[in-house]
Amino acid sequence: MNAFQPLKIGTSKELAQLIDHTLLRPESTEAELTKLCTEARECGFKTVCVLAKWLPLATELLKGSSTIPITVIAFPSGEGSAAEKAAETKAAVEKGAKEIDVVLNRTWVKEKHYEKTLEELTAVVKAATPWPVKVILETSELTDDEKKIACVLAKISGVSFVKTSTGFSKSGATEADVRLMREVVGLSVGVKASGGIRDYETAMKMVQAGATRLGTSASVAIVAGARPKANGTEAGAY
Repeated sequence: MNAFQPLKIGTSKELAQLIDHTLLRPESTEAELTKLCTEARECGFKTVCVLAKWLPLATELLKGSSTIPITVIAFPSGEGSAAEKAAETKAAVEKGAKEIDVVLNRTWVKEKHYEKTLEELTAVVKAATPWPVKVILETSELTDDEKKIACVLAKISGVSFVKTSTGFSKSGATEADVRLMREVVGLSVGVKASGGIRDYETAMKMVQAGATRLGTSASVAIVAGARPKANGTEAGAY
């Protein structure tokens, strides 16, 4: 099997296409959502990741742009049955979600209920069809062995990405976790780094570690770090 090669990001536009521009605070407002979508259109972010209640408005605000609306399921706890998560996923797709980020039931992984974990993820993947699913591991709450097992189960279930964090736990993405996840899932599954990514340098470290998508609310500042400098060269080009 060919070894994974980190993506080469030479321009701010290329970097923007890796970013899920995120607003997931429960107290978020319509004005904040409007600002988020305006920034996404201007910068060319891959998606805006919002609570399901905002999907209809986000869909309307993004109309005519390349940015798509996506949402989270069982967020941030990961609790709920396979049927409940599938139903929540189906409802989100009907509201306009074009990708689904579902939070893993970490208790099931810790208690070695692997069949239930696989059933849950498979149900969400089916409910989201034809749209991609990312599974949020919440890596800060798992051991390395549990992270590996979760990645294997995710890959078997047919998800498109494994994702580090909700951004609502004790810590977010680390290079070590991104690297471990990439090693386990190989080349066929994406890795999304999220949580605590607030500047261009950190974003690029995650890409070098194996991330193919980034989740952040600091997206505008991050792509600003990759814009052309005074000498005419692109920051971070290589």
